[in-house]
Amino acid sequence: MTDKNSGCKISTWNINSVRLRLPSVETYLKQDRPDILCLQEIKCQTDQFPYKAFEEMGYPHMHVSGQKGYHGVATVSRHPLTPLDADFCPHGEARHVSSRISFGKQSFELHNFYVPAGGDIADADKNPKFKHKLEFLDIMIAYFKDRRERGDPGHVIVGDLNIAPGEHDVWSHKQLLRVVSHTPIEVEYMARLMRSHDFTDCSRLHIPDDEKLYSWWSYRARDVFKSNRGRRLDHIWVSPALKPMAKKPGRGGFKIHTDCRIWEKPSDHVPMTQILDFS
Repeated sequence: MTDKNSGCKISTWNINSVRLRLPSVETYLKQDRPDILCLQEIKCQTDQFPYKAFEEMGYPHMHVSGQKGYHGVATVSRHPLTPLDADFCPHGEARHVSSRISFGKQSFELHNFYVPAGGDIADADKNPKFKHKLEFLDIMIAYFKDRRERGDPGHVIVGDLNIAPGEHDVWSHKQLLRVVSHTPIEVEYMARLMRSHDFTDCSRLHIPDDEKLYSWWSYRARDVFKSNRGRRLDHIWVSPALKPMAKKPGRGGFKIHTDCRIWEKPSDHVPMTQILDFS
């Protein structure tokens, strides 16, 4: 468990098939012991999710939204959670779950997202997949703007948002400016989403913007870290009420678990964690 039970460790990981990579998930949970693990791209239907395996690993509280063959997200927790009714995907795909987490005397809303990748052409008029991505983001922006205006303070966004916003969140800013995930229109949408509830990007809260940070590396690379052509597509954000709780790296706080990228049969993404200290 986390230190003195005061810190809630939240982890997010695009697992790229939870059943195929369940041994890796088990290894990771034994090593890092997060309080909450948010998975994306579970690639199974809701009733096919390995519930029993997670219960045996100490995560009895689960909120799962699956889909045959593609997409799918799941939040598993050591602590009680209550599923929330929220709908973000205009196509009805299994791309998010929202839950209220009860952590001791504290509670907050945790939103686990798998934003559409957007295809290959950054033009909503020519590419339906890119249009879908922007529509999904528009719905997220409207939702969190409304929540802020209603005075709902405690929100955490996690997941594969499929956008690498900064120059040093990609291996080459110049070469990727026209590549979906780092185009100016996507970066602007992400900035609007952050402003919708004045979110803080935990990756950059204590780590300078000019330091390279990646959470995804293509399967095409023969030597992943030698070429190091990564992107930071995965995110953990907190609303203003939770920003003071976000612990620093090196003190058990934020971490990107890059070593998981070279495990046997790895996902192309790695886990990312942040501790919220409620002491």
